[in-house]
Amino acid sequence: MIKDKREVARRGEAAAIPTAWEYAPAPESREIVHFEDRYGLCIGGQFLEPLSNERYTTIDPAREEPLAEIAQAGKADVDRAVKAAREAYAERWSQLRPSERAKYLFRIARILQERSREFAVVESLNGGKPIRESRDVDLPLAAAHFFYYAGWADKLEYAFPNRTPRPIGVAGQIIPWNFPLLMLAWKIAPALAAGNTVVLKPAETTPLSALLFCDVVRQAELPPGVVNIVTGDGRTGAELVSHPDVDKIAFTGSTEVGKAIQRTLAGSGKRLTLELGGKAANIIFDDAPLDQAVEGIINGIYFNQGHVCCAGSRLFVEESIYETVISKLKRRMKTLRVGDPLDKNTDVGAINSKQQLDKIGSLVQSGIDEGAEIYQPPCKLPERGYWFVPTVFTNVAQSYRIAQEEIFGPVLSVLTFRTPDEAIEKANNTPYGLSAGVWTEKGSRILAMAQKLRAGVVWANTYNRFDPASPFGGYKESGFGREGGRHGLEPYVALDGE
Repeated sequence: MIKDKREVARRGEAAAIPTAWEYAPAPESREIVHFEDRYGLCIGGQFLEPLSNERYTTIDPAREEPLAEIAQAGKADVDRAVKAAREAYAERWSQLRPSERAKYLFRIARILQERSREFAVVESLNGGKPIRESRDVDLPLAAAHFFYYAGWADKLEYAFPNRTPRPIGVAGQIIPWNFPLLMLAWKIAPALAAGNTVVLKPAETTPLSALLFCDVVRQAELPPGVVNIVTGDGRTGAELVSHPDVDKIAFTGSTEVGKAIQRTLAGSGKRLTLELGGKAANIIFDDAPLDQAVEGIINGIYFNQGHVCCAGSRLFVEESIYETVISKLKRRMKTLRVGDPLDKNTDVGAINSKQQLDKIGSLVQSGIDEGAEIYQPPCKLPERGYWFVPTVFTNVAQSYRIAQEEIFGPVLSVLTFRTPDEAIEKANNTPYGLSAGVWTEKGSRILAMAQKLRAGVVWANTYNRFDPASPFGGYKESGFGREGGRHGLEPYVALDGE
């Protein structure tokens, strides 16, 4: 006989213990965001039709559905944006008292906080990342960067003591598709705090966060022309880089494009900062807290589907704990939930584009062909959209492509070591030098490893932790210059003797 809940409660009988635990869907609403059918270029405080008369469609990578038509800025459009920025710089922004500039940055930070839910949905819809990451990481950090640099705006003489910091003029900024709003904040906040105006080009596949930011600029009543947004593909970025009236270029993206930019600007006198690719080493010693380290491994490579320049894509495990770590890692991978980016339970969202999915698939196949052992947890992928199962390779040699090339996806290569010196030698055996992680209980070992690792950022017993006050940047083919902290102001100011 079937008993209802009231009868069970009345008789004091125990309810049946469930044999399986399943997460119920917890989708964030798409209704809080409204996209225009067509977007123009944000120049001089207003949206203008592109003189190029070219457009393209940006999509939701999780559903392969169109979101909006985006303007493709041409040479004449970039020229309009630079002229608007130059006029705003000469006539208004550079002349404002630093304390007044700070007020605008504080306003932007507060507006981002107030509209954080809206921006989080845009980030996940247009980029494919899980809403939990957009909501809990990207938006708080973006707002924090504006708060941080608002505090520096009227204290530049303390950032550079015994020097006289001055703004440099118009900054051209090009950002990638993996963190659209956060990279915008990293670029725009220090530039404005130092008294410069900007022309920013978002990535071709993720322009909607930057276009929505134009409304934040309007809401904050920033003077027209201080921030200009031009959308388009690599052709637009090339026009911005080569424009003669741009004083500084800041680029975050692939190493190949970074090299091309550096060749273009050679001998021009323009300032340049590059934050490029990475192939970070995550090093686990035998005295590390293994359960905590496994969480760090997962966060290091599967956060944002591995679309992170500082992703811990090479795992170095001390031989004595290799089997234990791999067992724990595989068990943890089985719990990862791949699916709808707007579901609050999702751990791994959609790959950003078909082009990136093909690249990941090609490099994974090369790993199989070269003899590495692949493990992928049981996983049912959605029928539509761009998806890739979280992957780990073992029995990897240093020479394999998966151990040398940046995959920029949810793919981990595992290698072993016996001594700290061997770990250092293997970790530094890469053309990149952006970041690294060290897991051990010995503080002296952490300091010794950090000193020898050729990486711009070294995390100790954690991974992928960021703070606006902490500088970020790399060595070798990972670029040069720093973003964040006082160091992030330096590329945007001219000092005595320069």
